[in-house]
Amino acid sequence: MSLPGPLVAIVGPTASGKSELAERIASELGSSVVSVDAMQVYRGMDIGTAKVPEEQRKCPLLMVDVADIDDDYSVKLYQRDARICVDRLLSGGRVPILCGGTGLYLNAIVSDMRFPAGEVRGERRIAYERQLERDGADALYELLRLRDPESAALIHPNNSRRVIRALEMLDEGTSYAVHHEGLKQLRPLYDVRIWGIDIDRQELYRRIELRVDMMFEHGLVQEVSRLKEQGLADTKTASQAIGYKEVLEALDGHVTMERAREMVKTRTRRYAKRQISWFKNDNRVRWIHSSDVDEAATRIVLDLLRPNEISHEES
Repeated sequence: MSLPGPLVAIVGPTASGKSELAERIASELGSSVVSVDAMQVYRGMDIGTAKVPEEQRKCPLLMVDVADIDDDYSVKLYQRDARICVDRLLSGGRVPILCGGTGLYLNAIVSDMRFPAGEVRGERRIAYERQLERDGADALYELLRLRDPESAALIHPNNSRRVIRALEMLDEGTSYAVHHEGLKQLRPLYDVRIWGIDIDRQELYRRIELRVDMMFEHGLVQEVSRLKEQGLADTKTASQAIGYKEVLEALDGHVTMERAREMVKTRTRRYAKRQISWFKNDNRVRWIHSSDVDEAATRIVLDLLRPNEISHEES
């Protein structure tokens, strides 16, 4: 039995040019881009998440601005809503273009992943949440690193929700890393062609530095200040996003704003390295060079039209 599709997924590290390539393909195919980003779902988090401004979009961008910053918008909810978007596009005869760097969210769409019906805040979770409030995200991440370095290597230090879940899993006698390894065996639900953007590491870091500077110049501090008035600092997920966490610290007087800017650059580089590792370990990904968007878009569209005539080897 054939799988529904096809879908195209454009993945890779932050600042690698995913959005431009995805928009180029979607425009050529008369379709839409489905964001695969854990933070772009939140309304008002625009500059710091590099969300393409509405007036600059060349095609519809779905799965952005679907939750308020204080919503407990889980990967299970994202899975439900993103699959609705994908299925609507397919039923209309269009090819969904998935785009983003959150590997778990991509798998949640295209693979047979099952999530609990709801998150239960048991005694362990409450205790870890209190420890997070008392000692901070870095201390909680360090606890996980000491107890389970393999799992810690797979989780961003700012993703406190997942850090807490990994600690809970340890208490339950299992490991997030083992669970993550099992995800590689998940049954596919769609015919998805995953393309990763391969970019020189030094060029990537140059782009990250430039992007962060542009975020600050284009109003990141003002955006965080506005969201702080709406309760950003009290949220468990949105407040931990890179860029927002550091600016909040500066607004609270814990660091200078210039120091916050440098922290954002450093943490973004580290996050990009984790994204690269995640996708390099996914044997479904076919890699393309980042130097020519038009050439890459043409290759991907041709693959859709003539899948048996295009080499699947790395370019």
